[in-house]
Amino acid sequence: MYRELLDAVAANDAERAERLLRSGTSADPDGAEEPTALYLASTRGRVAVVRALLAHGADPNRISGGEDEGLPLSAAAAWDRVEVLEALLAAGADVSGREAGGWTALLWAAANGRAGAVHALLAAGASPEDANESGDTALTLATRRGALGVVQELLRKGVEADRPDGDGDTPLSIAYDWLGTQLESALLEQLTGQVPEDSQFVVGRSRAKDGTDLVTVAAVGPDGTRVAELTCQRGHAAVATLLEDATGERLPFDDLVERAMPYRDIDEEAETWWTVASSLSRRGDGETFDAATRLCANEDPRKREFAVDVIAQFGFTEAEKPYLEEALPILRRMAATEGDERVLRSVLGALGHHADPRALPEVLEIITADGWTRTQADPAALAAVLPPGHAEGLALLVSMTEDPDAEVRDWATMGLAGLSESPEDSERIRDALAARLDDEDLNTVAEATRGLATRGDARAQRGADRVLAESDEDDDYIRDLVKNP
Repeated sequence: MYRELLDAVAANDAERAERLLRSGTSADPDGAEEPTALYLASTRGRVAVVRALLAHGADPNRISGGEDEGLPLSAAAAWDRVEVLEALLAAGADVSGREAGGWTALLWAAANGRAGAVHALLAAGASPEDANESGDTALTLATRRGALGVVQELLRKGVEADRPDGDGDTPLSIAYDWLGTQLESALLEQLTGQVPEDSQFVVGRSRAKDGTDLVTVAAVGPDGTRVAELTCQRGHAAVATLLEDATGERLPFDDLVERAMPYRDIDEEAETWWTVASSLSRRGDGETFDAATRLCANEDPRKREFAVDVIAQFGFTEAEKPYLEEALPILRRMAATEGDERVLRSVLGALGHHADPRALPEVLEIITADGWTRTQADPAALAAVLPPGHAEGLALLVSMTEDPDAEVRDWATMGLAGLSESPEDSERIRDALAARLDDEDLNTVAEATRGLATRGDARAQRGADRVLAESDEDDDYIRDLVKNP
């Protein structure tokens, strides 16, 4: 009967599993060498089966036997099965439970680059300072993998950034060792000594969930089956930058520029590029600002783009923008003279971040130019610099709320909702927002609802009702937006 339960787990057949459990099949096996159904279900992300097993008494803290030995929580963490992980924790799984070698769920998640699981485990009380018997910490494991998202989670939680592993290597020294490494070659070299000599090797590339490049090298046997594989993320440059900031290590400006250059188009959303640019922006000192302004005149458009992205939020705090008067003339001049479209898009974004109405003529010039392709950055920048009572700018922003592109409509509606307005603008803004309550994009509907609600317009209720009725329960952003405008 227990073997039938394992078959139901493998088939992800929650109804069959439930019938077997109700008919008397034990949720846990009697034999110590038998794998537990809960462990297998946790590994494979069978959420409904996991819940059924837990409801029928499966022990979330029991080590699985057989070849798949381990804790269900560690299995869920290693494979980023966050829903399973949360169900196990709710059923009493020990967030600090250890497997052989002192491995915890947090360590498995960190070693495999599972930022979602790391976030959930830290929220449940896992210690960010966890280490196994070899001295590997969550941070050293994540750094070695190049797992940017995990490192960000750990640093936000206040992990000790310079704590070494069992070999005496600090996270930063590990990151430096991997900088410039050809990942494919390094993984191939590691794998070669672990597999039969007649193995063939296959290299694959995809995206990790944190946006960094994910490189996989697999060894394939003569029969075509995978014998082994190794994976690593191309996030070491971003990780090194975060660790330098966390440990007070300050590299020269030019070194960080060269670090960022290769990554503009490698990461999904230029994660490494922006990590380095943000690090330089946060320095907020005159020496760095002067270096960035000099780079704005570089002959390489990629370096000009990077320089603008550094200046975009240079030294910003919640209360002040200390370099506004120095940065704004540079950006306005570049808006008029820059010939490279990518650099010009960065200039547009930077003008939006500075949010100074003096830049309105340049923003309008850019976004209304012949041949310009509209993106969500256009309404974002326009709304940021648009003063009350500017009829031309308001008309353009309203037209963007009707754009065929849903992202443009969303951002335009968000910008419109947040405008300070003159009395003569009020009715036009409200009517434009109300027109978006029937939009097919629920994010746009939610932004319109917020704008109407903050203006005390009764039409907001229709938008709130629609968002709550049509959105998924886990669409937290838009649901919160209409509940707490």
